[in-house]
Order: sequence, then C-alpha cells, then structure tokens
Amino acid sequence: MRRKVTVVGAGNVGATCAQVLAQRDYADVVLVDIKEDLPQGKALDIDQMAAVLGFEPNVVGSNGYEETAGSEVVVITAGLPRSPGMSRDDLVTTNEKIVGSVTEQVVSASPDAVLIVVSNPLDAMCHVAKNVSGRPKERVFGMAGILDTARFSTFIAWETGASVKDVTAMVLGGHGDQMVPVVSATAVGGIPLTKLVGQERIDAMVERTRKGGGELVNLLGTSAWYAPGAAAAQMVDSICLDEKRVLPCTAYLEGEYGIDGLYMGVPVKLGAAGVEEIVELELNDQERAWLDESAAAVRDVVGVLST
Repeated sequence: MRRKVTVVGAGNVGATCAQVLAQRDYADVVLVDIKEDLPQGKALDIDQMAAVLGFEPNVVGSNGYEETAGSEVVVITAGLPRSPGMSRDDLVTTNEKIVGSVTEQVVSASPDAVLIVVSNPLDAMCHVAKNVSGRPKERVFGMAGILDTARFSTFIAWETGASVKDVTAMVLGGHGDQMVPVVSATAVGGIPLTKLVGQERIDAMVERTRKGGGELVNLLGTSAWYAPGAAAAQMVDSICLDEKRVLPCTAYLEGEYGIDGLYMGVPVKLGAAGVEEIVELELNDQERAWLDESAAAVRDVVGVLST
C-alpha cells in the first residue's frame, strides 16, 4: 500500500511540494486548500504531468480534510504573506489563527501524522502547531534551514566554480535576517571554505544568504516557492523512507545549544519517528554569539502569540 502525505495550502509553495513528492512516486498526495477548485485544478495538472514524466498520477485536490485521513506526514504551508503596511505583529496574529485551525483539523483526521510547518513566521508557527496539536516535540517541526542552506550552498558553488553537489554547508538559527551560516563547518569537496575564498567574499555570501528571502521578494513581488517546496519535500522523504538524513530543521530545543523552550533551526536526524536526534555542532565564539542573537529575535516574535 502506498503511503499518504497531505500538503495544506495549494499556493505556490504547497503546489510545488506536492509536485516534487508526486514525482518521487512512493506516496499518494492530498492537496488541501479552502479556495474552491484551486487544489482540484492543481492536482489534476500534476496528475496529467505524470503521463509525460512517467510517475503514477496519485494527487487529489480537496477543500476539506476527509480525504487526508491516515496521512503519515502533513506539510502545513497555509497562511497569508506579509503585505505592504502589515506589521510583523499583524502577520503573527493572522497566521496564528490560520495555522491553529489547520492543525486542529489535520490532527483530527490523522492523529499519528508528523507535522512539518512551512507557514511564516515559521519559528512562531511551529509553537502554534505544537501547542494546538498536543503532539510531542519530535513530531512537530519546521522547514527553514534546508532552504537557507540551499541558498548558501548555491552562492558558494558559484563563487568557487565547484559543483553544488560537493558543497557541505549548514545554516542555523531563526528563519530571518539573524540566521547563522556556520562557516566553520562549511567545505567544498572536503576543503574548508576559508581555504578557498577570502574573508570579504565569505562575508558577502553570508549576508546575501541572510537576506535571501528578501532578494527574491524584490525580484518576484512575492515569496519564493521552488526551493521552499523542494526543501519541504526532502524532509518528507527522510521521514517516510526512514532515511535518517541529518538536515537543518526548526526543532524544539530543551537545553541544546544553551537554548531552552524555543523552536530554532539546528541540524537534526530525521527518520520515521520524526526528529530522532538533535546534532550539536562545535561553534566558534562568533557563531555562538550570532546564534544567541537569533534566539533573542525568535523569542521576540514568539512573544506576540496569544498562547
């Protein structure tokens, strides 16, 4: 029997995630959205793409949650983007209600599902999903670090002229301008980045990574979707296929990295049980200070939540 994965939110990120998962061809995918006909239309389009690319057409669109019952993993992308004139607090308050409502419904239909949160502000929305679902921390976490690391890796590949496949990188912290690209743990083909690139160029890549989301919003007029959708799908792969990949995810910390009671981006081992281990990297003094600053920024946003 094929696995079942639900993606809530049929916007650009959710639809891309559903498409990538469909192409993996190991699970049936349910794409849910409140907008009538939107998930049905996108699901049908992906199913018809299957005849061209050679995977089984098993994507279903729905405006409700009945068809999501028994999902192994649920990816939550629902929520509004920040619009001109909207404060950060307004965005948190609005999406808290949306993510809270979605979480209630998906947990009711799939009480054993692992929840992956993609909705922004991501770190805060992970707290919402955990609190509303009542699920253990190992089974509620967020997608951010994979995306941030992918951006950093891309810039490194361009800078060094090397294959992106040979870049080893890791980005920690909150999903925002205070994220922490861990240069001390970054290498190309096993060679430390600091041996290949001067500090000035490294600093430029770090800064571009931190502002990566904003750069894309300026170019597109909206948030990115191809890389975020693929990043969420990679997490689903590691869980459903029990790959036990070590990936940077937004996980609930209870003392790790000196941070307690907060969702933060850190490397974790992802398997069938969800977050099976939090990996603690050796950080230098600068990276440790940046991570503490990032944690303070995340706490500030989480403080806006009503619960």
